[in-house]
Amino acid sequence: MKATGDLAALRTAIDALDSDLMRLLSQRAGLALEVGKVKRAAGDTQFYRPEREAAILRRIMAENPGPLAKDTVAFLFREIISACLALESPLRVAYLGPAGTFSQMAAQKHFGTAVELQPGANIAEIFRLVDGGQAHFGVVPVENSSEGSVNQTLDLLLDYPLRICGEVQLRVVHNLVSSGAPLVALQRIHVHYQTRAQCREWLADHLPGVELVDAPSNAVAAQRAAADPASGAISTHIAAELHGLQTLAAGIEDNPENTTRFLVIGSMETQPSGADKTSLVVAGPNRPGSLHALLSPLAAAGISLTRIESRPARSAIWEYVFYLDLQGHCQDAPIAAALRELADRASFYRCLGAYPKAVY
Repeated sequence: MKATGDLAALRTAIDALDSDLMRLLSQRAGLALEVGKVKRAAGDTQFYRPEREAAILRRIMAENPGPLAKDTVAFLFREIISACLALESPLRVAYLGPAGTFSQMAAQKHFGTAVELQPGANIAEIFRLVDGGQAHFGVVPVENSSEGSVNQTLDLLLDYPLRICGEVQLRVVHNLVSSGAPLVALQRIHVHYQTRAQCREWLADHLPGVELVDAPSNAVAAQRAAADPASGAISTHIAAELHGLQTLAAGIEDNPENTTRFLVIGSMETQPSGADKTSLVVAGPNRPGSLHALLSPLAAAGISLTRIESRPARSAIWEYVFYLDLQGHCQDAPIAAALRELADRASFYRCLGAYPKAVY
């Protein structure tokens, strides 16, 4: 009887806390509406502030006393912020579709589920949608920890006058799914070429004689498997749920730390958040020591590069541009001074954006 009484008391306490949470959430939403009114009165049309949201999430994670995990707390507050921002001014975010892709998952991780998601047929369309104003922001893949850079995204960053406003790091889990056929009965697997590369060892070990059929995305792979009873697909869990597929094997990626980094593109300039990155594209004269000369100002200022990637230049054959990611914000005084010196030495220089580092 005492256990029953204790359980009832605990549930009563939880109910009271839930009521307090509801009251506080309503107060927060009301304040968000007031923020929107103040901004409109001042002529400020930029309601989404990546640096502000990143700072909130970092602070909440630092203040978290447990027992909830930091990532769980960040997810919960990400959704609260998303819902409140939608009251101020709804956001439209383009992603690489169709529904069920890792790009959709990355967009929702960064913006929450209260935004309006707009699927694009390919990466170039994401850039066109944002540049043309049909979407406020876009989410595009830029590199994978196993397979390297997404070259089309790098090239399009040069083709469009858009800015990088944020980044998302998404742990990529690949699942083998089917509409009902067991593993031993599968005759073909629908799979995106990058996914195939990330699962090549598992496929060689478990399905060595099965035909691999190219699909333009993981979501389309799931869609095709749903219409083909003798086939399977390597896809996301949300695409499998969307098309009523069952999981035959989960987590079949060869690298258990397989992660894809996505960029958030838009037309705004993001202010410093306290933990930022800056992305550049540069080129130097074609002579010995040119790259060393370009990077020397960064080294002298103690600025850490997190990434360097070369791509063929469009201006001439065997000429290259270099994409750089560095720690810090381009407005930070030491970085700003180093970048001015770098720009003076470069034959081509463009800052692609400064933005908060991925929070979780």
